[in-house]
Amino acid sequence: MAAELVRGQNHPLPRNRIEIRISAQAPVVAGATLADENGRVGGADRVAHPGAPTLPGIEVSRQAAAEHRLAVDLDALPDAVHRVSVLIALPAAPGGPSRFGAVAAPRAAVTGLDGTEVAGYTLANLDAESAVVVLELYRRQGAWKIRAVGQGYAAGLTALLTDQGLPRAAELARAIDDAVARGMARSVPARTTDTDRSRRAAASVAGEHPGTAAGSPYDLQAPDSGSVPSGSCDGLGDATPAPGGVRPPALDAPAATGAATSTGGPVDYTHPKRRRTSPPTAPSAPAASAPADGPAPPVAGDAVGWSMDERLYNQVWGMFEDLARTTAAYRSAVDFAESRMEKELDQVLSDPRSRLGSVGDTAREAAHARQAQLVDQARAVLDRDLAQLTAESEVVEPALPPAYARWDNPVWHGYQVPTEPPMAVRLGDLHLPESVPLRIPMLVRLPLERGLWIDSGRTATSDGDFSDSGELRHLALRAAVELAARLLAAHPVDEFGVQVIDPAGAAASALAPLTGTGVLAGPPATGAAGVADVLGRLTERVDLVQMAVRGGAPDALPPGLDTSRQLLIVNDFPHGFDDRAVTQLRYLADEGPGVGVHLLLVADLEDAAAYGPLLDPLWRSLMRLTPVPDDHLADPWVGHAWTYEPCLVPVGSQVLQQVLTQVVAARTKRM
Repeated sequence: MAAELVRGQNHPLPRNRIEIRISAQAPVVAGATLADENGRVGGADRVAHPGAPTLPGIEVSRQAAAEHRLAVDLDALPDAVHRVSVLIALPAAPGGPSRFGAVAAPRAAVTGLDGTEVAGYTLANLDAESAVVVLELYRRQGAWKIRAVGQGYAAGLTALLTDQGLPRAAELARAIDDAVARGMARSVPARTTDTDRSRRAAASVAGEHPGTAAGSPYDLQAPDSGSVPSGSCDGLGDATPAPGGVRPPALDAPAATGAATSTGGPVDYTHPKRRRTSPPTAPSAPAASAPADGPAPPVAGDAVGWSMDERLYNQVWGMFEDLARTTAAYRSAVDFAESRMEKELDQVLSDPRSRLGSVGDTAREAAHARQAQLVDQARAVLDRDLAQLTAESEVVEPALPPAYARWDNPVWHGYQVPTEPPMAVRLGDLHLPESVPLRIPMLVRLPLERGLWIDSGRTATSDGDFSDSGELRHLALRAAVELAARLLAAHPVDEFGVQVIDPAGAAASALAPLTGTGVLAGPPATGAAGVADVLGRLTERVDLVQMAVRGGAPDALPPGLDTSRQLLIVNDFPHGFDDRAVTQLRYLADEGPGVGVHLLLVADLEDAAAYGPLLDPLWRSLMRLTPVPDDHLADPWVGHAWTYEPCLVPVGSQVLQQVLTQVVAARTKRM
């Protein structure tokens, strides 16, 4: 459980590679100083800031933003560094806040590379300060700890750097201000409240005056509680509840960082993430104007991260956030135009003098014309952003590694069994009605934190496409097999295994790619005895690993116990399951992911209706996917219903067979 620190409190760091995430209501500058054992900074080369964002062991953002992610590798710091101070400051931007007391309290969170929060600190009670030392990482007896500092300086960066013993602090502070000024067009604007968000986003596209409906961009928030499942997850969830009120949980996704500008500016693809640049409001504002030759061309991997895979992962989710925001702005603008037209028509109808005759007809035509004009303006902004996101997608897709790529990507033709597991895997594609044919890869972090459920029942989308349920069940099992193959191909040799439960033995043809190549840990289990055997062995494995970990003796596991991660495919659940087997499956769903046992169910809710609410916790613990495109995923930021589409191997392609053959060959070579 993450620790919430107060000023002056310290906390041990359990790992040496961490991220420090800063969130603020207004754009801030983030940086870090590297000090010796006496707390003194030797020179400007020991300060990481937007003008020099990378130092040994630390990387900061290149611009002012409301969200920052600082990458820290304590093992890579020079031996002379004993203290790392993380600082934030308000940029000297016209119209921006000049003191932290004028905005909501910033917050810092220390996380692992997997996003797990270690400690957090909210900088409360700030007033006249414009620069603050937020956190301090310090070395004590060979171990690193973190301390919540919260030391502010009303005189800004110059006073802060001087206090740390930096020579020529004023000169460096000016250099930082200059670097920030050059990147101010990419800074993230301040957020607005829920009350004004839709009106401001809509009116900004419609061209309303900033003092009335336009202005600051909206923040992406959760929709009504009836549309998104409750829980600790932040990400995509099922948009429509299953029978009996059951709703699968949310998909892990990065929190929406940044915000769309109220003026609907173009997407800017410069490092570290796409931001939206505001077009100039007057000729005297050159800093906010776009380059003469338009936005910079998109580049694959143009995001923060330790590796190219992490950069691509962050870039893909940045594209998701950009598409969500620009679509939300468009929809809000259309709603605004409709409500404005209705208001104008009500005014016409309420006046008996203009209700009838040519005056009334002219007023109605003018109202409809203004509504059409506003919608056309909003659509033009949306089309511009979609064109830029499509251009970025065309660059990013060919650069994706196998774990992130579609099966028709040429990267699979050069596939080699990896030596390290990836940080994420692609489960499918996401798109919105307004964004077709643009599709965003649906990436989830590994290891999977919950099981997967491929719904083989009929959906609103599939009702007219399949004449019988058997065809849909076969397609669901095919999607499960290809997803299992992707997970096998993404992991190093002997670090991931797949087991199958097929009680009725009806999945032989669909399982052929797995059984024919020999990648399964054993033949598919059939009948009640086979179900009991597999579930019993996996339950025992979970128990043994949990006891060893909790007892602090992970080396005390029985010899011969397979500790590699396991994926259990269960076909046609709950057929062939008795009450004991159902209880064991629920136990594996709850406890298995933490110790390397993951579920992949292929099931129809109607088949499990006899169990009633007994299985509700099981469905809620699994991430629901569909074998056909279906708009069942909702994001909690703006409430869009995203259409999920599985990644299937093209008909006639031999890529699946070739990849699995290489996996088996690598296993054989290692023996």
